[in-house]
Amino acid sequence: MAEAVIMPRQGQSVESCLVTSVNKKKGDTVKIGDILFSYETDKSSFEEEAKISGVVLEVLTEEGDEVPCLKPVMIIGQAGEDISALLPAAAAAPVKEPAAAHTAEPQAAPLPDIPQDTAAAAQTGGRQKISPRAKTYAESARVDLSLVTPTGPNGRIIERDIIEAVKNGYRLFNESAAGADIVSVRDGGKYDEVEYTDVKLPNIRKIIAKAMHASLSESAQLTLNGSFDASDILKFRQNLKTNSQALGLENITLNDIILYAAAKTLKNPAHKDLNAHYLGETMRCFNSVNLGVAVDSERGLVVPTIFNADRLSLNELSKAAKKIIAEAQSGNINPDKLKGGTFTVTNLGALGVESFTPVINPPQTAILGVNNITRRVKNTGGQDVFYDCMSLSLTFDHRALDGAPAARFLKDLCAGLENFDLLLAK
Repeated sequence: MAEAVIMPRQGQSVESCLVTSVNKKKGDTVKIGDILFSYETDKSSFEEEAKISGVVLEVLTEEGDEVPCLKPVMIIGQAGEDISALLPAAAAAPVKEPAAAHTAEPQAAPLPDIPQDTAAAAQTGGRQKISPRAKTYAESARVDLSLVTPTGPNGRIIERDIIEAVKNGYRLFNESAAGADIVSVRDGGKYDEVEYTDVKLPNIRKIIAKAMHASLSESAQLTLNGSFDASDILKFRQNLKTNSQALGLENITLNDIILYAAAKTLKNPAHKDLNAHYLGETMRCFNSVNLGVAVDSERGLVVPTIFNADRLSLNELSKAAKKIIAEAQSGNINPDKLKGGTFTVTNLGALGVESFTPVINPPQTAILGVNNITRRVKNTGGQDVFYDCMSLSLTFDHRALDGAPAARFLKDLCAGLENFDLLLAK
C-alpha cells in the first residue's frame, strides 16, 4: 500500500524545514535506506531515508521549498496504485479551467531568440512557475525569467536554473543612469567583465547574521577582561592526563575545567543575575545552570546546551560536553538541544586570541569568552616570577546588571580557577 513520506519534526520548537535537495524523482525505484531528500532547520541539516521499498508515485515539493512539519513531501508505493487519498487537497482536486478558456484567443508566439520549449515550460496559464527560493535569487541577481530554462518538476523554475541563467548572462540592466526602461541583454562582449564570485548565503548564515545584529542593536553590552594564574589547572590537567586511563576518567580538557568552574560559580546566589534571561519587564533567574557551549561547525556557529551543568561532576560534564559538541559539529543535532541555555561560554584560546568581545546570546544576560595562555611576570616575595596567565572576557547586558556585580562574578571565577582543588571540594 502506498505511503506518504512526511517532513519530520526535528524538535518541538520546529514548525517547518527547508528542502535542500530532492534525490528521487517521480517514477524512480527506491529501496529501504535510500536517501529521498535532504532538509535543514535554522541550525541543523538532515537526510530522510526511505522506510519502504517501491516506486516514487508523486513528488510534492522541490529544492528550496519551505515545508511544514508532518506535511507530505513525496509518495511511495507500487506502480499504478491509486494515491488520490494521500494527495494534498490542492493536488488531488486541481482547479478546472473555466469554459471561456477554451475559446480564448491563441497565445502569441514566443519572443525571438527565446526557445519555444523554454517559454512554454516556464509558464502555465500566463503565470511563471517558480520556487520561492529561485524567485528570491532571481530578484537579487536581476535575472530575465523569460530566458530561463526550467528543470524542476512540472516545468517549474528552481534555484539551479537561476544559477545557470546567471552564468549565461541572462541579466537585466539599466541602459542609462537616468533610469531608462530595463531591457534584457546577454553579457557577452557588451560589458567589461569584472572578476568576482557571488556566494549565496546558506540559511544558517542568515540566521546567525540576524541573531547577532539583534543582540547588538537591542541590548546594552559591555565587556570586562580579567586574568588568572593558570598554573594550578595546568598541573591538574597534566596529572589527569597521566592517570585518567587508570582511573577510568574522560580526557578532561582545559575547556571542560572552565565550563565546570563557570557552572559552579554561577550557582552562587550572589551571581544569579548572570544565570538569567532579561525579558524586558522581568528578569528570569534560573535555579539550575544550563550551559551553552559555542561550537564552530562546518555550517556555522551553533550553541548546544548542557542542561543542569552545575549538578554534574567534572568527569560527567566533560563527557556531556564532548557528546553535544560532536552532535553539533555533525550538523544533525536535535534543535531542542540548541535552546534553553542560561549562560554561554565561547573559547577562542586555541586560535591564539588574547582578548575579544563575545556577543550575548539573547535573552541571556552574559557570555564568557575564553582566551589563550600567555607568559607573564608577577612579583612574588620581592622577586619577578614568570607564570602562565589565562585571560577571560565577560560580556554582560548592562540593562540586566551593573558593572560591579559582573566584575565580582569574574573575580570569583578567576579565584576558583586559581584554586581549582578547593572548587572541586565544594
